[in-house]
Amino acid sequence: MNPDELEALARELKIKFKDVNLLLQAVTHRSYINENPGCPVGHNERLEFLGDAVLELVVTEHLYALYPEKPEGELTSYRAALVNAEMLADVASDLGVNSYMLLSRGEKKDTGRARHYILANAFEAIVGAIYLDRGYDSAQKFIARVLFLKIKDVVEKKLWKDPKSTFQEGAQEHAGVTPNYKVLKEVGPDHAKKFSVGVYLGHTLVAEGAGLSKQEAEVEAAKAALIKKGWG
Repeated sequence: MNPDELEALARELKIKFKDVNLLLQAVTHRSYINENPGCPVGHNERLEFLGDAVLELVVTEHLYALYPEKPEGELTSYRAALVNAEMLADVASDLGVNSYMLLSRGEKKDTGRARHYILANAFEAIVGAIYLDRGYDSAQKFIARVLFLKIKDVVEKKLWKDPKSTFQEGAQEHAGVTPNYKVLKEVGPDHAKKFSVGVYLGHTLVAEGAGLSKQEAEVEAAKAALIKKGWG
């Protein structure tokens, strides 16, 4: 990526970086490094790790202040809905991040679910880069500007009522047990692993789901189980 493209991305984000290499690293996927070992920066997974923690703190702090009457469990559900992969991928897309991702030739061709996870991870990495470059306040303001406007939809449309929670409520009401999830299969390389997960009531397998993370596979299994049991 040339300096002009990096500057264009920074303008999209409305952040002036002191060290643009942090931004470059934030949009560099592991697969790109594998094909381009001479890349001047590493892949974005360490920044993603940092950004995830910053994002969770900022969102938690905001929800805690915004809803003083809400219990911990409900706030946790709100937070999970705000920082899940779908939401973060959508926000990253809205910011134009997809056009600037450095990916392998193979990853560039895949525009499906795998790209959603790549974009969500890149968003977290960008948060990490902003935190390192500009500090906590700048990261907080960025997250507030691009993400907090989604809170109203999450609450009013009950997007926080995820399939796993709904199935757990149904299982406890109708069967008197809490569901448990088990990974049935893992295939593929580390950066593009696919998971198959089963959801059980006791020792009985109710349904299976697949996804590009254990969390996604569990959600898909819960969706299938809700349909099968008619608890949706």
